[in-house]
Amino acid sequence: MPEHRVFCVKLQKDLPGLDEPPFDTELGKRVYENVSQQAWGQWMEFCKMLLNEYRLNPARREDQEAIVKQMEQFFFGEGAALPKEYVPPTR
Repeated sequence: MPEHRVFCVKLQKDLPGLDEPPFDTELGKRVYENVSQQAWGQWMEFCKMLLNEYRLNPARREDQEAIVKQMEQFFFGEGAALPKEYVPPTR
């Protein structure tokens, strides 16, 4: 089966896409058709930071809605902003 390729909206180049939609919604289909594996990895790292900084619980509906809103901004909007209080980890 040929590799699924997309023109990535985040990275603005033709890259390997996800193997399947990340979830069974219209947004999941949009992500599958427009987001590369590489950009999805960037989102996953950004999402971890959001979960930690805002102390979000993915099991809570309102937190899920906040995460989805951030994802839409990250890929299809102006880009998601870092939390004001965020301090990058030092090595």
